[in-house]
Amino acid sequence: EVQLVESGGGLVQAGGSLRLSCAASGFTFDDYAIGWFRQAPGKEREGVSCISSSDGSTLYASSVKGRFTISSDNAKNTVYLQMKSLKPEDTAVYYCGLYPKDCSSSEPIGSWGQGTQVTVSS
Repeated sequence: EVQLVESGGGLVQAGGSLRLSCAASGFTFDDYAIGWFRQAPGKEREGVSCISSSDGSTLYASSVKGRFTISSDNAKNTVYLQMKSLKPEDTAVYYCGLYPKDCSSSEPIGSWGQGTQVTVSS
């Protein structure tokens, strides 16, 4: 059974930092990429970042490029999202999900976790 468990969300002031974690299990890590997307109230789901299992390459939404960094620890089957210079518009529930191994889709292709709330105050 595929399991993706996010953690690390919280309340932070604008300009602050958070690091999200996604612990993955129940599938072959090399068969999928893991990425992050977010959902804010009243807004469409937005793909945030993805890290390829093929070559470790990374993709970012233009809204977070230069501020967020995705990384993976394959030994721990965990993917991280380091978020810096946070803005109030980053407030959302953040989810990690499975993506094609080359991150060729901005939409998750299968399972995702329960999400972790990130709230950025102004």
